[in-house]
Amino acid sequence: MSIIEALIIGIIQGATEFLPISSSGHLVLLPEVFNMTNPDLTLIGLVHAGTLLAVLIYFRQDLWNIVTAVLRGLPQRQPFAEADARLGWLIVVGSIPVGIIGLLFADFFEEVFSSPATAAGFLLVTAVLLVIGERLLSGKKELAQMTWTDAVVVGLFQMIALFPGVSRSGSTIVGGLARGLDRPTAARFSFLLGIPAILAAGLQAILEIFSVNGRDFSTAVYVVSFIAAGVTGYACIHWLLTWVKKHTLYGFAAYVALFSVIFLGVSLLGR
Repeated sequence: MSIIEALIIGIIQGATEFLPISSSGHLVLLPEVFNMTNPDLTLIGLVHAGTLLAVLIYFRQDLWNIVTAVLRGLPQRQPFAEADARLGWLIVVGSIPVGIIGLLFADFFEEVFSSPATAAGFLLVTAVLLVIGERLLSGKKELAQMTWTDAVVVGLFQMIALFPGVSRSGSTIVGGLARGLDRPTAARFSFLLGIPAILAAGLQAILEIFSVNGRDFSTAVYVVSFIAAGVTGYACIHWLLTWVKKHTLYGFAAYVALFSVIFLGVSLLGR
């Protein structure tokens, strides 16, 4: 893999992890479209680590408040007394569904991930979800008003993103909108909820590194991809949180639908 390809892979992961257009779908499809070298397990782990670092830095104050509030509440046997502590437990509850299903059906989703046509088809699912989310938008609920049911529902929506081509941020934002959250609040909770999921994906990829012999690419390739994913991810978090204050998700829906249709059309014509 060249340095340019490494840069592109990092940018793809950084942008698509947080924009509601599916990182898994793009990591499967774009190398196929542009005849790029497929990333190895080491590279996949590192770009996930880059986006994890981006979200940790961006929400560092929120995370500090959550962790310290949880630690204060536990010894006092009042784990939900503070709003930040309660938010932390909502994130835990919302992460349980995808954790259970991901572990139970890991081999199945890994097999599905290997099919570009399947990833392209599920991009259409992302488009439909985003349109439905906008149609469901009706509330102005903020994080402090979220219920345990809200967290579970958003967590169930996150499970859909185990399929390649279904956006994790898109599905969880839609889940939030379905429960009456406004767009900025749904996006913010989506990013916070994504931290355990991104951490798990990165750790899984890194652990799998030890089951293969050696590395396929140079150190420079890994460093460039890691930095590109982190910088792009940080920028996209900020941009999306600003964008959703005044704009809908229809543009993202149109993009992923068009990308899917073009890829599937070209694939069929190429047979």
